[in-house]
This record gives sequence, C-alpha cells and structure tokens, in this order.
Amino acid sequence: MNRIDREKKTVQKMIEIYCRHHLKQTTIPEEYQQLIAYAHNRLSHCRFGENKNVCKKCPIHCYAPKERQQIREVMRWVGPRMMIYAPKATIIHAGISLKKMIPCKR
Repeated sequence: MNRIDREKKTVQKMIEIYCRHHLKQTTIPEEYQQLIAYAHNRLSHCRFGENKNVCKKCPIHCYAPKERQQIREVMRWVGPRMMIYAPKATIIHAGISLKKMIPCKR
C-alpha cells in the first residue's frame, strides 16, 4: 500500500472512531462522510505525493478553514485514543511523524 492510500485509510479510521465513540453514532453522519471525502481528495492532490510528511508538519495547509477546524477537533479527541482502537495505524503514523524526512521541494 502506498503512502497516500495509507494516510487516507488512517484519516478515515480516525473519523469513524470519533463518530462511533465520541458522538455515539452507529453510522457516520453526513457532515463527517463529507469530511472523509474532502480529506481523501486533498490527499489525492497533495503536491508532495509519496514524499509527503504528516499533514501536521506540512508547510502548506491545504484544508479550507471549516474542514481544518473539523479535522483538528477529530484528531484532538482521537489522537490519544488511537493506540487502543487502531494500534497498527498508530505505530505506522508515529513512525512516519518521528522519522526525519528530506524536506519536500515545491
């Protein structure tokens, strides 16, 4: 699985966990389905491609303000709980974010 696909899978899992455990929803509400689609679209069009760093460390913030606030809210709640709900994804994401990456060129 390539890096972009793995990032898409991780962000989707985070939003699903947030909806299920924090919002107590059995299905993903429409606004969060739209957030997943938005995140997938942004990742598909990331100018750094397979050389991208984690979004938090990216020099370019490509999310619109509304979606950026939504994803921050999701990640703020899910982040500390990821090891419980998705340990493999957490370890991979942590490894990538800790890894010293070659700076991305524009």
